[in-house]
Amino acid sequence: QVQLVESGGGLVQAGGSLRLSCAASGRTFSTYGMGWFRQAPGKGQEFVATTRWRSGLSYYADSVKGRFTISGDGTKNTIYLQMNNLKPEDTAVYYCAAHRSSGTYYPKTGDEYDYWGQGTQVTVSS
Repeated sequence: QVQLVESGGGLVQAGGSLRLSCAASGRTFSTYGMGWFRQAPGKGQEFVATTRWRSGLSYYADSVKGRFTISGDGTKNTIYLQMNNLKPEDTAVYYCAAHRSSGTYYPKTGDEYDYWGQGTQVTVSS
């Protein structure tokens, strides 16, 4: 069983930055694939980013490329989402997710993930 807890959300002005954290317990994310999703008001769930730490490969939604970076610290069982140049349209609840699939696999849809955190609110004001 894997438990995920997000933190780091808050209120920020457009153009500002936030770093979200996701602390994992139960199994290191060095063997699990990890991802970030978000859900904005009135919208469905949206893929944000995914990675496998040992591969060094990461994938991002077009809407966040060049602004967001996913990374991790295996010794702390924590992954991060660094968000720069935030825009009002980035306002959403952000969720950390994990999937147990092995090998080179980078799913971008929520139904392919097995574990989810409770979410953290990010609000970007103009």
